[in-house]
Amino acid sequence: MGRWFAAILSVVLWGNSAPPASALVSPECRKGGLGVALAETGRIIDDCTRFLKGKSSKQDRIVAHYLRGVTLSAARSFDRAIADLDEAFRLGPSVADDKARIVEARGTVWKKAGELDRALEAYEETIRLSPNDPSGYTNRAIIFYERGQFDRSIAEYGRSIAVKKTAIAYNNRGNTWIQKGDFDRAISDFTDSLRINPKYQNAFSNRGKAWRLKGDLTRALEDQNKAVDLDIQGRGSFIYIARADTLRYMGEFSRAIADYKKSLQNIPEYLPALTGLGLTYEKLGDLAEARRHFEQAAASANPSRFTDVSKEAFETAQARLAALQSGGISPVIAAPQLRVGNTGSIPTPAIAAPILNRPLGTPAAVRQGRRVALVIGNSGYQKVPALANPQKDAGVIAAALRNLGFDAVTLASDATREKLIDALRSFANEAEKADWAMVYYAGHGIEVNGQNFLIPVDARLAADRDVQFEAVPLEQVLAALEGAKKLKLVLLDACRDNPFAPQMRKTTAPDAVAAASTAGGAVGTRSIGRGLGEVRVHGASLVVFAAKHGQTALDGEGANSPFAVAMVQRIATPGVELNKIFRLVRDDVMEATAGRQEPYTYGSLPGKEDFFFVAAK
Repeated sequence: MGRWFAAILSVVLWGNSAPPASALVSPECRKGGLGVALAETGRIIDDCTRFLKGKSSKQDRIVAHYLRGVTLSAARSFDRAIADLDEAFRLGPSVADDKARIVEARGTVWKKAGELDRALEAYEETIRLSPNDPSGYTNRAIIFYERGQFDRSIAEYGRSIAVKKTAIAYNNRGNTWIQKGDFDRAISDFTDSLRINPKYQNAFSNRGKAWRLKGDLTRALEDQNKAVDLDIQGRGSFIYIARADTLRYMGEFSRAIADYKKSLQNIPEYLPALTGLGLTYEKLGDLAEARRHFEQAAASANPSRFTDVSKEAFETAQARLAALQSGGISPVIAAPQLRVGNTGSIPTPAIAAPILNRPLGTPAAVRQGRRVALVIGNSGYQKVPALANPQKDAGVIAAALRNLGFDAVTLASDATREKLIDALRSFANEAEKADWAMVYYAGHGIEVNGQNFLIPVDARLAADRDVQFEAVPLEQVLAALEGAKKLKLVLLDACRDNPFAPQMRKTTAPDAVAAASTAGGAVGTRSIGRGLGEVRVHGASLVVFAAKHGQTALDGEGANSPFAVAMVQRIATPGVELNKIFRLVRDDVMEATAGRQEPYTYGSLPGKEDFFFVAAK
């Protein structure tokens, strides 16, 4: 990088004391940058503009255009920002590294503008201009991460690390491994990050999260304590939130409350802290304080501006408030184990739900129209070990639906492929005469080449291509619901670690053969996913996974799975519409599993009508 441009960047991006003597850019313009406060952008832009109207060297004009460009980006004036950066590049810095920094800034503007393909191209050009600088690779990895393309993100971080081993690249790749559910690799990357920078508090905090998701709350807390200890100034709001969540799961409520409040000192009205306080007070039985904090979190006027984490906290607060106001009985959720023995299951309590013993009758159904359900529980697999929960899960779900006043509930156990297809065919006829049509499936499911399948008990699946002949695609289940007039609902407790996957011989995918023959590339094989894959849902439809795409759901060491326990204990909450019911189920499962399992809902319901399992009292 040119020495003059590097010095300017040190002022712009990192706040070093003095700009180089050769840079005659006006002092106010020098304050410009990507991270400048919005209130300061107008003054800085005006000063850069005045400077550019006067006489100055090419070198200083490049800097002024760069500074005005990145400041315009901070003000969200993206077209003008790109124009300035293009002019800075046209003026022609003589050093390739200087050109790379301008192109990288251009990529960041495109990223902020939502033009991610253009941003990726700019970062690739950054790499071409400055191949020994890891920032281009890291920026591309961040975009792939945000798109959910975790394999590509990991590959880009690998390119970055090959150029230069940095603590941030290892830390960020560790977070990506967490998203893929590979907690051992995540822990290894966080450990490498800490070898490079032993005082990197984020890496300690993130490694703590990985230990928690692996089922070891004790080691999670040890790392998160170290992260907080390193935060000498006490400004790491996100570090305090992470530790507070672990403490809440462990039942150390006083310490959790203190950490949430510490976070709020740094970021007042931060939604995850407010909702975390509400959840903690709710577990303490202090419903007045829980309600107060949920109301604060739910009072935000513009949830669309939130990050994903804040949006989730907002939706949780809304759902918890609805449950508290419903008059329904909130379930008691036992604290999870501090250190799990079996990573694929957790102890589950007996279901404590009055709905199983006391039918509510049919008044709730009158307002909702005719409601029908097909409930399937596959436990007795013939070629792999039997599952303990699905038949029992299907039994309690079917009983709950009947007692809620569903007009017809069909229960199928240990369904072969023929029996499963016959059940769906018959149910399609039922759905045509119904307003609601619902399918609940518990058993094995698998994702192959981006398509989800339910696995009948007679499946052998010796090769990956056999799935199309021996399993039932999720699309076929959705097709059976098409005739329902108002609502189509699918619940899948089918995301377990699948014993078929290791034994399945991988074969060539036909589309890979065609692509390879056209492009002259290598022939690929079918990919077998971990858990179930994402689905696209249209119309008034919801598909609810017991664990979000790419995760595996836990079995219950009691009679039922964690998802079935939460469903039956929440399904009869009066006057709480479906989206909030499933948010309550999600949060209950996360509390029971210390965040290891997160149910996920795909699709949305039209705003014309709210849907309830049970109408308000």
